[in-house]
Amino acid sequence: MRFIFLVTLFMSSLFADLSNINSFEADFTQTIEDENGKQLSYTGHIIATKPQYALWQYKNPIEKEIYISLYSLTVIEPEIEQVIVRNISSEFNFFQMIKNAKKIAKNRYETKIEHTLYTIVSTKENKIKNIYYLDEIGNKISIDFTQEKINKKVDKKVFVPKIPNGYDIIEG
Repeated sequence: MRFIFLVTLFMSSLFADLSNINSFEADFTQTIEDENGKQLSYTGHIIATKPQYALWQYKNPIEKEIYISLYSLTVIEPEIEQVIVRNISSEFNFFQMIKNAKKIAKNRYETKIEHTLYTIVSTKENKIKNIYYLDEIGNKISIDFTQEKINKKVDKKVFVPKIPNGYDIIEG
């Protein structure tokens, strides 16, 4: 569920002030800090396009791919040879949520998804620089983007999960 919120936040932040963006690609660093100050960082790459397709490719410290399409979420975890597939409600619309993001200061926006408040920071060129929030168990989450590419043509085949033979598939 946390992946859905993360991707929802990402998509909503992209379009809060940038209504002409149809796709986004970037490298990212996601940092999670618990209430004791311990940090864990992940790096990877994201590709996303309208209406609500995304591929989060985590590279370090573990490999993981998260595919989001119109109605499903698929997580492929090579280290444990496992795939998790979940349905997403047809009413789960990233771009409707975009309209709800509010500018609170120069280059700063907020949006609330369920009970979580997300802050989005952009650069002066209106590129997404950072997204941060507190998750449901009190961890501070920060996602920093670099090497952003906007409105690049994206083949939707990128968003079709490539499940290796022999992996356990958990549906739910």
